[in-house]
Amino acid sequence: MPAVRRAHTRARTRIAAAAAVGAAALLLLGCSAPSTSAPSTSAPAEGTAAAGGEFEGELTVFAAASLQPAFEQLAERFTAQHPRVTLTQTFDGSSVLATQIQSGAGADVFASADEANMQKVVDAGLIESEPATFATSELVIAVAPDNPLGIETLADLARPATGGALPVVVVCAAEVPCGTASRTLLERDGVALDPASEEQNVTAVLTKVRGGEADAGLVYHSDVLRSGDEVVGVPIPGAEDAAGAYMIAPVVGSASPEAAAAFVDFMGSEEAQRVLADLGFRPA
Repeated sequence: MPAVRRAHTRARTRIAAAAAVGAAALLLLGCSAPSTSAPSTSAPAEGTAAAGGEFEGELTVFAAASLQPAFEQLAERFTAQHPRVTLTQTFDGSSVLATQIQSGAGADVFASADEANMQKVVDAGLIESEPATFATSELVIAVAPDNPLGIETLADLARPATGGALPVVVVCAAEVPCGTASRTLLERDGVALDPASEEQNVTAVLTKVRGGEADAGLVYHSDVLRSGDEVVGVPIPGAEDAAGAYMIAPVVGSASPEAAAAFVDFMGSEEAQRVLADLGFRPA
């Protein structure tokens, strides 16, 4: 073979070899280098996990009226930990809230002051998971700061005070947890009480005593603490016999299921339990 043809052949061989090496290198590079495609900018669906595993969405909590001071504080702490969650709360008697949920109200979490009203929602198939008890509270007799009628026991509520008049007493309605607890203690002590009114939540009872519309009312110890120095609480011996069990659970069909489950779990945390204890609630 002429020298020129041998040289050309060797050159083509070197080029082919170099091309093969280059192709292999590119293949290896393609396997090991990070993708340069733009990251997805689509937002997660409402109530689902956001970037970094955090979740977001709107969360609506229906809670017993007696929980209002505690849950207002706890909501701030929860949203500080989960800033992508927008939390709103509705407070009323547990029986009222249970009825609203059964009627299709848009609640994500239900916190009841007793087991009976929680069970109504469970029986309707509207609770996502097993309800958890996170606190208890006991009844006291709320009176004006100086206790002008000298009320010391439940029996005093049905006895004429100074001047011969019976004390004006308000209680919760029978279907409300504080009403059920009131009747349990009154029947236990054999007290036949004729209340001036029966309210749909414990806040309404407390408001009437604070405003001077009633001489006394049966409310939870935690309610007396939240009223500051406007009322005082007279302890009821054996009030633990009718202690209310506060229960919480996520509601079926929540648009923010992860946030709902997290809020329920948060109620059992050390942080939440400290807040509840400071406000007069007892541990479950």
